[in-house]
Amino acid sequence: MTECPAATPAASANVGEVVSVRGSVVDVRFGGALPAIYTLLRAGDGDAVAIEVLAQLDAQHVRGIALTPTQGLARGMPVHDTGGPLQAPVGKAILSRMFDVFGNAIDREPALADVAWRSVHRPPPALVRRSTKSEVFETGIKAIDVLSPLERGGKAGLFGGAGVGKTVLLTEMIHNMVGHQAGVSIFCGIGERSREGEELHREMKAAGVLPHMVMIFAQMNEPPGARFRVGHAALTMAEYFRDDEHRDVLLLVDNIFRFIQAGSEVSGLMGQMPSRLGYQPTMGTELAALQERIANTDSGAITAIQAVYVPADDFTDPAAVHTFSHLSASIVLSRKRASEGLFPAIDPLQSSSKMVTPGIVGERHYALAQAIRRTLAQYAELKDIIAMLGLEQLSPDDRKVVARARRLERFLTQPFFTTEQFTSLSGQLVSLQDALDGCERILADEFKDLPESALYMIGAVDEATAKAKVHGARKPQPAPEQQPAKEKAHALDDA
Repeated sequence: MTECPAATPAASANVGEVVSVRGSVVDVRFGGALPAIYTLLRAGDGDAVAIEVLAQLDAQHVRGIALTPTQGLARGMPVHDTGGPLQAPVGKAILSRMFDVFGNAIDREPALADVAWRSVHRPPPALVRRSTKSEVFETGIKAIDVLSPLERGGKAGLFGGAGVGKTVLLTEMIHNMVGHQAGVSIFCGIGERSREGEELHREMKAAGVLPHMVMIFAQMNEPPGARFRVGHAALTMAEYFRDDEHRDVLLLVDNIFRFIQAGSEVSGLMGQMPSRLGYQPTMGTELAALQERIANTDSGAITAIQAVYVPADDFTDPAAVHTFSHLSASIVLSRKRASEGLFPAIDPLQSSSKMVTPGIVGERHYALAQAIRRTLAQYAELKDIIAMLGLEQLSPDDRKVVARARRLERFLTQPFFTTEQFTSLSGQLVSLQDALDGCERILADEFKDLPESALYMIGAVDEATAKAKVHGARKPQPAPEQQPAKEKAHALDDA
C-alpha cells in the first residue's frame, strides 16, 4: 500500500498536448514514452480535467475517456501524465464518509487525513485463496429467506423494471443487515438520482449505522467515464476491509445496469461497433472483471447485493442475461404483484437461489420451499379457470390449493422499516425459523378459518390470530374472481 497526498498518483515529467476533443473522448500526443493503458492524465485549468487512457493509437498518440466534463479543453493544451491509474482511498478513516469516484469527500465534512490510496484496477483473488464453504446470509425478509436465500460471500441480484421497488428493498436490506452484522457495509451508487444518495445518508445517520458504512457515488448527471469506474473504486475499498482488516463486507450496488450502460456509452464514444441490441462488444468481459472481484476468501467475504434495472421488463435483454450468469441468487420483482399490493413484490416462481439444496439449507427448508413453489404454480395454472367459471367449478382438492396459495401470498408480504412513514405499519424483522414455521402451518391448513386479510402485512404467523380478533374474525366475501359467474355482477353492484 502506498501513501499518496491526493486522489491522483504523483505526476511524472511526461507531458503531452491535446490533439482533439470529441465530447468525452480526448486524443493526446506525447513526444516521449506513451502512457500505459488505464493511466490517469490531467489537463485543463488547475489539472481539473481527468482523462483515463483506453487505447494507444500509434507510437505518439493515445485516446482516453474523460472522467470529468471537458468544457474549456482546447487543442494544444498541455496534458500531464500522472504515472499511474485512478486511485481510491482505503483505511479506517473512510468509514462513515461519502465519496465521489476520485475519492473526494462529498459529505461536507473535513477532507481525509491519514489514508492510503490504491489503484482501482486490481485482479480478482486467486482460486487457491477462495473459500468453498457455503453459508446462508439471513436478511429478515420472509420471501427472500424462504424461497431465495442469499449466500455469504455470494452475489445476489434484485431484478425489475422501473418503479417496482428495487431501491426500497435494497434500503430495507441495509437497515436489517448493517445493524446485525459485525462487518462493514459499502454502498455504491452508479448512475442513480442525487436525491437517493442524500436520503440514504440521512436515513443511515438516523439509524445509527453510519459509523460502519462507506458510500461512494457517481450520479446520472456525471460523464460515462466516472459512472464506469465508480464500481471498481468501491471494490478497492471493499477488498481493503476484507484482506487487510479481515472483516466481512456487505457491498450494495444500485444499479449494476447503469454500469453496463456507462460501458456502452464509453464503447460508442471510442468508436467500437455495437453488438446485439446496441450493447458494447466487450460487455461480457467488462462485467466479469468487476464481478469476479466479489469473492469469499480465507480472510473474509464480500457479499454483494445488486439492483438490476431490466429495460422494458424484458428478461431476455443482454444486460439482464449477462448479469444472471454471475449470481448465486436472483430475486425477480413483479409489476403484477406490485399492482396487487403484495409488497415486497417478489415473484416466487421466477426468483431462484443456488443455496436451496438439502445439503446447504437442510431437508426441512428444502422440502418447504418446493411445496410452496408447487402450490403457487398450481394456483397460477388455475387462475384462468377461476376467472372464467368461478371457484366452485374446481374440485375440492383444487379449492384447497387455491386457499393455501392465496394465504401464502399474503403471508409472504411484510411491512418494512424504511416505509413506515408511508404505510403507518411498524416494520418487521422475521427470523428464518419463524418464516418457515408460518409457511408450514399454512400448508397444513391451520389457518383455513381465518380471513386471508389476517395474514397480510404481518411478521410471524401468530400475529394473524390476534389481527383477526381485532377485526372481528369475520370471514370476508370471496373476491369476484372466486365467485360463480352468475353471482359476480351482484357482488360488484353491491360494492
